[in-house]
Amino acid sequence: MTHESNHRRRFLAAAINSIQGIIGGTLTVLLGGAVIGPSFLRRRETWLAAGSLDALNEDEPTPVTIRVARQDGYTQTVERQVVFLVKSGDNVKALSSTCTHLGCRVSWDAEAKQLKCPCHGGVYDRTGAVIAGPPPAPLASLMTRIDGDQILVQA
Repeated sequence: MTHESNHRRRFLAAAINSIQGIIGGTLTVLLGGAVIGPSFLRRRETWLAAGSLDALNEDEPTPVTIRVARQDGYTQTVERQVVFLVKSGDNVKALSSTCTHLGCRVSWDAEAKQLKCPCHGGVYDRTGAVIAGPPPAPLASLMTRIDGDQILVQA
């Protein structure tokens, strides 16, 4: 083996290692940014008008429909969600109308004073806590705030 061929081998080994390092570094930045990047983004707070404070009866879940606009690439979809607003004194709580068992829509039974799921017999109280049936968890609660007479729900 000559000195010239040994020098050439070292040069090619260094060139290949450099190329592999650049490719590895690029992949690390791209994949790391894709995995870690979303955690640094702020979630936009969207408050939607859900109704008037005067329209609610005390301690009685009132169903209201809110329209939630979602951006999906270039298209915008509008979802209609039914939430129950429960007024207790000066506070208003918003409960999802989706049963935590299999996702059916619950409804308010005024006579029994309970939220009932028609699918599998799930029963919730007016605060969304499970009373009976198969639901594994209480109804999801949404953030609310009162602005004057308007009730705003965070989507």
